[in-house]
Amino acid sequence: MAAIIHPSGPKVRILLGKGGVGKTVVASALARALADQGARTLLVELDGRPEITRHFGLEGSLPQEDMLLYRSPADGCVLGRHVAADDALVGYLNDHGMKAVSRRLHKSGLIDVIAGSIPGLRDVLVLGKIKQFANRDDLDAIVVDGPATGHALTLLTSPAGLARVARTGPVKEQAEQVATLLADGNRCGVILVTTPEELPITETIEAAYRIEDEADITLSLIVANRVHRVFSPSVLEHLKDADLDDALAMQLQEAYAFSQARSATEQPELQRLARELAIDLIELPAFDGLRAESAMVADLAASLGAESPSGCT
Repeated sequence: MAAIIHPSGPKVRILLGKGGVGKTVVASALARALADQGARTLLVELDGRPEITRHFGLEGSLPQEDMLLYRSPADGCVLGRHVAADDALVGYLNDHGMKAVSRRLHKSGLIDVIAGSIPGLRDVLVLGKIKQFANRDDLDAIVVDGPATGHALTLLTSPAGLARVARTGPVKEQAEQVATLLADGNRCGVILVTTPEELPITETIEAAYRIEDEADITLSLIVANRVHRVFSPSVLEHLKDADLDDALAMQLQEAYAFSQARSATEQPELQRLARELAIDLIELPAFDGLRAESAMVADLAASLGAESPSGCT
């Protein structure tokens, strides 16, 4: 099993991916897979989206404090919480003895102005909160549902950039500590999520090169989500042997042909991904048809718990 999907892997795992590839679903599934292995796992959401609670059969948005989402038979659990840049700034000021200042800024509505006044400060403050979570002794793993790849590079390069330009003081110290965390593959792993389609694969390859070149961060894993199963030709033989009426047999044969054609378009893209990037690759199955989000996440978590990376050869 890949260390990144095992509790013994890096404590912080940041998932990035193009919009629409199912990054949030994969983040929820990874958090549940870790909990099913006995890990007390914190799932961090950055964009204020409501999907994560639904992934665990709950309603509403995540609060800015730990919320129990799932408890596993193995005594692990998934806690969820939302982290916002403005609230990270308030927490930063409070932690540095400036509660009166943070209260005045909050009341005046200037928090957003201050957080956006220094390039990269928002990202450093958000990652600083994640660094704080990484220092908690009551957590075994932290899964971060990170931004889409368009913002991912900014998120990952901001700490090192801010550390270089800041002359001194707590902001420089915070940026340096966050940059050190991101660069340490034993403490932090970055996972790219994609789907087996031309555009997402191309963007994943480009993002991987940019992250490693510009952010000086080693990627830990690529997850190919929604990969359709390749059926054996023996399926057709079973259909012929089955006692089916002609109309049903024809429908099943058409469904088989459609499935094979879809797989035939996906496999070359996955092979291209493997050729371009020497990074461990895990494929997660596609689930067609209507089903509860929590059931799909449970099945994906089981797939992650049973998977080993194929490698990129």
